[in-house]
Amino acid sequence: MKILVKILSYLVFVGIFAGIFIKEIIGVQIGDIIIGVFVLIGTCVFMPLFLVHRWKGKKLKDYTLSEENLKKMREKADKF
Repeated sequence: MKILVKILSYLVFVGIFAGIFIKEIIGVQIGDIIIGVFVLIGTCVFMPLFLVHRWKGKKLKDYTLSEENLKKMREKADKF
């Protein structure tokens, strides 16, 4: 999973920069299409895979503001 995320991120960045290069240097309209396709790939494919990879094995409860976590924060604040 880690390798797939890295490869996909590199492909997205290279694709966007290639689209910018084609658009600015060569001056054809297909550069906009290439940029758009790679932005869609980045948002619809790369971002969900990245989020699944980063949240794997973590508890969402630890990162939400529940009553239990608020009490812990208040206790730590009272110590200072």
